[in-house]
Amino acid sequence: MSKQHLLEQLKRKVVSMGTSIAVIGSLFTMSAILPAHAEDIGWPEKEELKFGFIKLTDMAPLAVAYEKGYFEEEGLYVTLEAQANWKVLLDRVIDGQLDGAHMLAGQPLGATIGFGTQAHIITAFSMDLNGNGITVSNEIWEQMKPHVPQKDGKPVHPISAESLLPVVNDYKAKGKPFKMGMVFPVSTHNYELRYWLAAGGINPGYYAPHKGDTSGQISADALLSVTPPPQMPATMEAGTIYGYCVGEPWNQQAVFKGIGVPVITDFEIWKNNPEKVFGVSKEWADKYPNTHLRVVKAMIRAAMWLDANNNANRPEAVKILAKPQYVGADADVIANSMTGTFEYEKGDKREVPDFNVFFRHNATYPYYSDAIWYLTQMRRWGQISEGKPDNWYIDTAKKVYRPDIYAKAALALIAEGKAKAEDFPDFASETGFKPPQTEFIDNVTYDGTQPNTYLNSFKIGLKGDTQL
Repeated sequence: MSKQHLLEQLKRKVVSMGTSIAVIGSLFTMSAILPAHAEDIGWPEKEELKFGFIKLTDMAPLAVAYEKGYFEEEGLYVTLEAQANWKVLLDRVIDGQLDGAHMLAGQPLGATIGFGTQAHIITAFSMDLNGNGITVSNEIWEQMKPHVPQKDGKPVHPISAESLLPVVNDYKAKGKPFKMGMVFPVSTHNYELRYWLAAGGINPGYYAPHKGDTSGQISADALLSVTPPPQMPATMEAGTIYGYCVGEPWNQQAVFKGIGVPVITDFEIWKNNPEKVFGVSKEWADKYPNTHLRVVKAMIRAAMWLDANNNANRPEAVKILAKPQYVGADADVIANSMTGTFEYEKGDKREVPDFNVFFRHNATYPYYSDAIWYLTQMRRWGQISEGKPDNWYIDTAKKVYRPDIYAKAALALIAEGKAKAEDFPDFASETGFKPPQTEFIDNVTYDGTQPNTYLNSFKIGLKGDTQL
């Protein structure tokens, strides 16, 4: 809808309400504040929006888009609301209480294929790369250390789960279950923790939803269970779990509290792995296409700001995230990872400039191959009960990941001079599939166009027609 058309509609509406001509005339001053190129995409069909998030540093694009006024520049009036847990967040997007949300990358995929909850959720925006870690308690770390290679008195990274294997075997020999936490069954954290454990010879267990078993603990050497991110440190300190995989700031919190040691980051498990996405229901996206495009535009700008000038804005981002309405953790804890460092054992702080990536490496582009990786892990661990042909993985990815919407938003930003074409993939030739990726901790190559070949390469995990 053009500005002129919008103003004419408003004029008619106000006249029908008996408002004075002076007030009607004042409406025309709106044209001075309407965003440039509003006509290119069209005015938002819905202006007042409520978005959900979990208190993690990778919700940053939402906070920055709000605090820097990027949403308002798109004619959007947004409320950001922290949610109790990932299930509540997803349910509220599905039933319309939330217009959209910061989501686990597996959530739109899991919901769309009917694992746990059935609903068609889509994403046109990937929120970040990397950002997670695996932490163990001090007691477990002391048992692992004899098996960890050392150089100059410090552990050699990355630390393989092979160093945890003797500890897990000892617990099994004593008849004691080895318990670890992750944040949700379709979370990146679940799949990263499972990937790391399996690469070290530890079976993290299987799901069998067709049998009604959604514990994920069938044949497990290590028992994984769900713990909400902010509760991870306290749950480990209480001895309920011996370690966990979570996003920041909850690994660094364990270091600051002196209760645990982060042993590996997800950057070391899979370099530049996709993390969260921004999810909306397909019904919502179809009903409010202009609104959706404008949301994506604002969030692209926020991601650009977060990575601009070699992370120069990160100290300001830390102050924003430390506010109680966002992450609400101590700024020093948040800064430990957000500013390009990561502390492992207390005092062992190392440079990890890409621990949190929000825009570099095409971080915001929703690649089909990223979606397919998550689907392969769902199959590997039994959340997808039976074998599927390659084209099923590709078709499912295309139902959920929407680079076409992303491209429209990016091209509008380029036309407005707010972004440069070279900052994005070449939309004319982009296929949505990254080249084969090799930088995994187990050196297995991932090619998103051949999901079954990839699954067949693992020693631990379901493949082919295998069904529990």
